[in-house]
Amino acid sequence: MPVLHTPRLTCSPLQEEDWPFFLSLQQHPDVMRYVAEARPEEAIREAFDARLPAWSPGSDRWLCLVVCDNTSQMPLGVTGYIHHDEDCAEVGFLFAPLAQGKGYGFESLQAVCDYAFGQGGIRRLTATVTADNVASKRLLEKVGFVLEGELRESYWLAGQWHNDWLFGLLKKEYR
Repeated sequence: MPVLHTPRLTCSPLQEEDWPFFLSLQQHPDVMRYVAEARPEEAIREAFDARLPAWSPGSDRWLCLVVCDNTSQMPLGVTGYIHHDEDCAEVGFLFAPLAQGKGYGFESLQAVCDYAFGQGGIRRLTATVTADNVASKRLLEKVGFVLEGELRESYWLAGQWHNDWLFGLLKKEYR
């Protein structure tokens, strides 16, 4: 399983000991505001357990990497991707509030893209973002993702329909 390194971060596969951090992310209303409604702990545990088994390129489950600060070893967020086709995958990321706005998302997403395009056999990466999640939109665009479209009233969240922004990044476009 891949371990990705950047100047400030180490992104390593999710382990059992990451459960408290994963749970805290999934239960934080600011982190989940554009992602999902509050879920029972059992449902979050199922999502966690589904990400624990060994992963390899082409796997039908998420490559879930815990993003940690190299100096403090403190977990900051999670990132990764899931294959939709043999050479196409969707990226995702969540960061704790204290880690937001400091470039960790950018640095870790670049590492994921480097791995996916360089060693993962990926030709195209996608991302789906709930419209109005401007921070995620900016992060994706900074890495090189292109806004390819908008699905109207595509996602039910917090008692109302939301549009989804669709992003894509081709290997040949990635810098």
